[in-house]
Amino acid sequence: MIIRTDFPYGTTHEDVRIPLPDGVELYARIWRPVTDEPVPALLEYLPYRLTDWTAPRDQQRHPWYAGHGYASVRVDVRGHGCSGGRPGDEYDARELADGVAVVEWLAAQPWCTGAVGMFGISWGGFNSLQIAALAPEPLKAIVTVCSTDDRYDNDVHYMGGSVLAVDMHAWAATMLAFASRPPDPRFVGDDWRRQWLDRLEAVEPHVHTWLSHQTRDAYWRHGSVCEDYTAVRAAVLAVGGWHDPYRDTVLRLVEHLPAARVRGLIGPWSHQYPDRGLPPGPAIGFLQETLRWWDHWLKGEDNGVMDEPLLRTWISDSHPPATVYDELPGRWVGERAWPSASVIPVPYVFQGAPVDVASPQHTGLDAGRFFPFGNDADLPPDQREEDAKSACFEFPVGREEPVEILGRPSVTLRLRLDVPYGQVIARLCDVAPDGSSTLVTRGALNLSARRGRDRALPWPVGSYEDVTFELNGIGHAFAPGHRIRLAVSSAYWPWIWPRAGSEAGWTLDPVGSALTLPVRAGSAADGGIVFEAPEQAEPLGVVFPATLDEPRPERLVVRDVARGTWRLEVDPRYGGTRVFPDGLEYSEDAEEVYEIQDADALSARTFSRWRIRLHRPELGWDARVETRSEIRCDEGGFLTSNEVVCREGDEVVFHRTWERRLPRSAG
Repeated sequence: MIIRTDFPYGTTHEDVRIPLPDGVELYARIWRPVTDEPVPALLEYLPYRLTDWTAPRDQQRHPWYAGHGYASVRVDVRGHGCSGGRPGDEYDARELADGVAVVEWLAAQPWCTGAVGMFGISWGGFNSLQIAALAPEPLKAIVTVCSTDDRYDNDVHYMGGSVLAVDMHAWAATMLAFASRPPDPRFVGDDWRRQWLDRLEAVEPHVHTWLSHQTRDAYWRHGSVCEDYTAVRAAVLAVGGWHDPYRDTVLRLVEHLPAARVRGLIGPWSHQYPDRGLPPGPAIGFLQETLRWWDHWLKGEDNGVMDEPLLRTWISDSHPPATVYDELPGRWVGERAWPSASVIPVPYVFQGAPVDVASPQHTGLDAGRFFPFGNDADLPPDQREEDAKSACFEFPVGREEPVEILGRPSVTLRLRLDVPYGQVIARLCDVAPDGSSTLVTRGALNLSARRGRDRALPWPVGSYEDVTFELNGIGHAFAPGHRIRLAVSSAYWPWIWPRAGSEAGWTLDPVGSALTLPVRAGSAADGGIVFEAPEQAEPLGVVFPATLDEPRPERLVVRDVARGTWRLEVDPRYGGTRVFPDGLEYSEDAEEVYEIQDADALSARTFSRWRIRLHRPELGWDARVETRSEIRCDEGGFLTSNEVVCREGDEVVFHRTWERRLPRSAG
């Protein structure tokens, strides 16, 4: 990593409040170049607290942009951080309307040329894309990283029509804790406590809403840009990583947006900005790459950025299974169009007699983290144990040439169910000559969603039907002498929440079943794709105090032999304890538990606990948040339990519990 200290412009920064039409003010930090000339503005718009939680990351990039001639602006969403108002649902209409107002406010400032760009990763990538679909006139370009255009079928709530247990729960629990954090008196003054209590009255666990919409309905269509790609008028640089769950959005955006104003970039990365150097690499000079984008679309420079291939992507070579890789072997390739003429769908037909598949309910414990962040235990380990609980079909790779794929594989399966409900999970693995099995990609289908995600149709008991679904996109080269393995299972906990009766599994008839791979033959755009080395501005100087406590394992599997119970204990490692240069001591600790019994879908249970402390010794300020979240199920629905306890010092200032039963209509 190159730490940049000299820039074309000197920089300055200030904290301001941006007024909204209803009188609420949003808290903003603005880095600007020292110049008398107006400059374009860049906006990153998040609920994650610019004064502490994202401050280290903000410091890496916002001053860097300012030093290159942009006003770079970080704004907290309404009801979060030091912004006014009450928190709402994620990406709700008010959040997006506020974002449009901020874009227009920035464009109207005397130091701004009137041209605005938006960028962000995850939440900030989502609302950049969603606000672009609202088409405010000043918004000329966006950079959307690790985001989605489909809030139902490519987000943290549902996968293939099934409840995504691992992050439906974990993300709802995380946002309950995050929304309960107080404003900081150093920035909002003595009114912090009143604002905090007012916010807390509005806090509602998101899981209540998310589990109330189990099929693709108007709730999920809101904010899903895939509903109308023509609404996006801004230029879009879409960025993802093959180890991020949102990477398929990049493929859809380069397919559906006009080629004259979209480019896609997919690396080997996890859910991180590509310059941060977190596993898996290689990292790239992402800030320099985005600067080319801004300079072209916001300053009108003809710098060749639109001469790049429509899609630049990494293709990984075969590699042994591991839960973390510093860097993956492979190479950059380019495609001038997408879908690409150089990618041909090749069917691999199954053979053999019908096979009954009733996977143990704990199949999936080696799935890895849904959101890899670059931690040591994020990625899936050797898949041989999972493969043993699945029906496997193998296809040898010849001795001379690799089989290179780019895009979304698909499977067609001929299935018979003797119960009305079930799910099927397909994993594509690269099997080395030593037998080790590396997960390449995967997909899932709730069989009640086989005719569309907007409906739930029971299976005609005792009948065969053909179902087809896609796996997540990937760029991968299967080495000569390896085997391509497709493993299909009827369970995948804790990713997929099972339904009562699904323990029975299903029968798969190889006749009429096939795997289709997007086999790539090479492209004239492959050569010459290079990136600069990653660089950032000077770090913030946050201190992470040493502790004598042994850290908990990131992912620990516990088996209770007598009860037949499997328990996955997860430490998400979001940040721990840190001390900021302004004196703030910020601590957080989270734990997640996912539990299930071998042969009982109704035993599925998720549990999370969060503890957060914000402490300013010089102000005598000590605020604490503790939350507890749990989901269980019975034959008819989901049972959710949530609790929030907030303290100022030792005094409990807020305590609320929620107990809900949400009928299971699909999912």
